[in-house]
Amino acid sequence: MARKPRIGLALGSGSSRGWAHIGAIRELEARGLKPDLICGTSIGALVGAVYASNQLDKLEQWVTGLAWSQVVRLMDLTWKGGLIRGQRLFNLFRTTFQDREIAELDIPFGAVATELSSGREIWLRHGKLLDVVRASIATPGLFTPVVYDGAVLVDGGLVNPVPVSMCRAFGAEIVIAVDLSWGKLGPYRNMGRDLPATPPAEPGWLGRMLGASRSKGEEPPIPSIFEVFNTALDIVEQRVARSRLAGEPADILITPLLPDFGAMEYHRAKEAIAEGRAAVERMAPLLQQVIG
Repeated sequence: MARKPRIGLALGSGSSRGWAHIGAIRELEARGLKPDLICGTSIGALVGAVYASNQLDKLEQWVTGLAWSQVVRLMDLTWKGGLIRGQRLFNLFRTTFQDREIAELDIPFGAVATELSSGREIWLRHGKLLDVVRASIATPGLFTPVVYDGAVLVDGGLVNPVPVSMCRAFGAEIVIAVDLSWGKLGPYRNMGRDLPATPPAEPGWLGRMLGASRSKGEEPPIPSIFEVFNTALDIVEQRVARSRLAGEPADILITPLLPDFGAMEYHRAKEAIAEGRAAVERMAPLLQQVIG
């Protein structure tokens, strides 16, 4: 009998889009696929940690019941190192989930963070789960950085948004990766948005090239500072993710498409979970071919 290959699951960063990881995991399990090890970055570290500690049911129940008002109440605002301190959120996590030592988990788990002073990629494999997750999700400008083992750490998405390389290093022979940055920009960006009717373009290629579809010299609106900041992070994350995946590709890449999700729209979990399932379904033929 052929030996079962060791399967690694790499869960990528992506703020509120991260609830799609829950749907992807559910659909993979429905197809008989359970990873032998899990690595996560940012929100992927949170979902991966909860999954590795057998608490995914509890997380799914909590996020699908979230309302926007609850999300707002969890934001303990500060101006020291970021907009959100994160203490209120992680106090809630500690009362809701069992905070176990990583070494005690049935499924090996690791998370990625970034050392702020050097830009080095830091792999976190020891200590309390929620301390490791807190370091991995410290989005610059949004969450305050975390001091961990004497280093100031921020979001791992700056250096390794989809930690395929970490899975390989820990012995995965087949890596299934979930990349949440795929549909953030470019042709997917306006999917799901109610766009205003566009006036007819001027005939000919020159009119289209000059943007003649805008009526009477109308200029695009200037976005808010928050939108500029978030879109800039999206650009960095997507470019870094595609560069890293080009050099260290996953065997199967799952790409949920949630371009209309704002960074803090954590109350839209049901939509994200459904798209996570759909993204796995779209890759079903490749899953069958690679893993069987």
